[in-house]
Amino acid sequence: MDPIVSGLIQRLADAGQSHLLQFWGELSPEEQATLTLDLQGMDLQEINGFFKNAMETSSSSKHEKMDNRMEPVPREVLGSVTRDRECLKDWELTGLDCISQSKVAVLLLAGGQGTRLGVSYPKGMYDVGLPSHKTLFQIQAERILKLKQLAEQKHKIKCCIPWYIMTSGRTMESTKEFFSRHNYFGLDKNNIIFFQQGMLPAMDYSGKIILESKGKLSMAPDGNGGLYRALGNQGIMNDMERRGIEFIHVYCVDNILVKVADPAFVGFCVQKGADCGAKVVEKTNPTEAVGVVCKVDGRYQVVEYSEITLGTAEKRSADGRLMFNAGNVANHFFSFSFLKDVVQKYEPKLQHHVAQKKIPFVDAQGQLVKPDKPNGIKMEKFVFDIFQFAKTFVVYEVLREDEFSPLKNADSQDGKDTPTTAKHALMSLHHRWVLNAGGHFIDENGRRVPAIPR
Repeated sequence: MDPIVSGLIQRLADAGQSHLLQFWGELSPEEQATLTLDLQGMDLQEINGFFKNAMETSSSSKHEKMDNRMEPVPREVLGSVTRDRECLKDWELTGLDCISQSKVAVLLLAGGQGTRLGVSYPKGMYDVGLPSHKTLFQIQAERILKLKQLAEQKHKIKCCIPWYIMTSGRTMESTKEFFSRHNYFGLDKNNIIFFQQGMLPAMDYSGKIILESKGKLSMAPDGNGGLYRALGNQGIMNDMERRGIEFIHVYCVDNILVKVADPAFVGFCVQKGADCGAKVVEKTNPTEAVGVVCKVDGRYQVVEYSEITLGTAEKRSADGRLMFNAGNVANHFFSFSFLKDVVQKYEPKLQHHVAQKKIPFVDAQGQLVKPDKPNGIKMEKFVFDIFQFAKTFVVYEVLREDEFSPLKNADSQDGKDTPTTAKHALMSLHHRWVLNAGGHFIDENGRRVPAIPR
C-alpha cells in the first residue's frame, strides 16, 4: 500500500475519524488524490479539540442569560454623531491626516456567498438595482478612491489606502477575476490584497466529520473571526508592517451605506488612544435581533439578542432610550499593535461558537441525505470576540439611515434587508445630501419637487 495512504489511515484511526475512508475503494484515482490532499492539510487532533471545547462551552452557556452581568456602554468611551456634533470636524481632520500619511488600511470581510439572495456568486458582486447598476464592490472601491483624493487635496501629498479583502475558499477565484475584469475599479491593483479565511469541517453531534459525498468532506468557513488566524497564516500582518500601517478599518461587504475608512471614526479612535473601536447604530426596538455592544463582567463584548431576557432588552434610561441600545454592525477600528497582539497572543484563546445546521451527508450506503432538522454543527469565531482583550475600547454611534443597510435576503413582500431596501437606503441618503447642500429636485415637467412630498 502507498505509504502516504497507510500513514493517513493511521492518523484517521488515532483521531477516531476512520469512517472518512469508508468509500475509498469506490473513488477514482483523482478523487482519492483530492481527498488525500484535503486530509493531509488538516490537523485532526486540533479539530477534535475544537469540537470538544465548543460543545462544552455551548452546553454550559445554553441556558444562562447574561442579564445580571451586563452594563451599558459608559458615556466617557462613547462618541456620537448626534451628541458630539461640535467634535466631528476635528475628528474628521485627524482621520484625514492619518489617511494622507498612508497610515490607514481598509479590511473587507467578503467571504459570504449570495445564497440567501438566490445567487451562487460572492455578495460583493451583487447589483441591487441602482440606476448605475454598480455592485457593492464597485461602490466601496469608488469610496476608497474618493477618500484618497480628499486626503491628497487637503494635505497636498500622494497617499495610499491599501484594501485587504478576505474571501472564503468558495469566493476567492470569482472575486479576484471580477476585480481583474473591472480593472480594479480605478484603484492600483498592487494596493488590493486578497487573502483567504480558513475552513473547518462540519461535524455530527458525536464529533465525527461529515462526508458530503463519498470522497468529499463537508467544509464551512470558520466565521468572520477566522480573520485573525488568516492574518497571521497568510502574511498579511507582515505586509501591513512593511507598508507602515498603524490603523485598520474592518467592515462587512453587505452594508451598502458603509463609510469605508470613515475619517471621523478613525480620528475619534485615534484621539481617544483606542486600540479597538466599534461603530454602532442605536437599537430602537427592544426585540430587534441584533447584538449589542456592552460590558459583561467589566469587559466589552457583543451580547446577542438571544442571550438576554425580554425584560433586560426593554430597560430604558432616564432619557427614554433603550439602556442596551448600542447595536453592533460589524464595523470596527483596530490599531496595528493591538491587531498584532490579537494574532500572536489572543487568537488561540478564542472559543468557537456552535451553529446547529441541517447538513447534507452520505449515509453508510453512500446515498445523499438532506436532513429536515439539524444533524450537526459548524464551528465559527466572530470578529468581535477579541473586544475583551482591548485595553482602551471606544464606541462610536452613528445614524442608521446614514450608515447601515445590510443586504441579506432576497426580495419579498415586506422583506427586510433586501436589494430593494438597500437600494432605497442609498438613494434616500443621496437625496438628503442634495437637499442639505441647498439643491432641489425637478419632475419630468421641470417643476420643482417639494423637499418633503405632500
